[in-house]
Amino acid sequence: MEIVVILYNIRSGFNVGNILRTAEFLGIKKLIGIGITPLPPHKEVVKTSLGAEKNLIIERSFSLKNSIKNLKKEKFYIIAIEQSKKSLPYFRFKKKFKKVALILGNEITGIPNKYLKLCDFILEIPKLGNIKESLNVANSFAIIASYFVFELNS
Repeated sequence: MEIVVILYNIRSGFNVGNILRTAEFLGIKKLIGIGITPLPPHKEVVKTSLGAEKNLIIERSFSLKNSIKNLKKEKFYIIAIEQSKKSLPYFRFKKKFKKVALILGNEITGIPNKYLKLCDFILEIPKLGNIKESLNVANSFAIIASYFVFELNS
């Protein structure tokens, strides 16, 4: 399975570096940073990724809509990682595709509905605790990307 990761307006360079490190660890080859997402050689990104950025294809885009359209032309299924009325718990998602793009949104505002409508699927990590509404974006990525790499990769 080919996986591309799209980082939409992620604010924290530490989160981005963590995501790069996890992506490289899982064998994911390509990431696209959208909008304000810091990318290498940003100091926090490089510090946290521990060299993983050297083994990845990292692209910059300023339009999530255009990135989604371009990936769909390349036969990617677009999957948002977001809490939504239309989201499915990630572990109930059993579809296997050759090409998948995973979108991660801003730490505070997430992925706007106008972009969620362009996605083929929306997945979430169900919450059992009481303190916070969601996990850190990098932690969420690690869980869902691992699921795709080890459970859905065929």
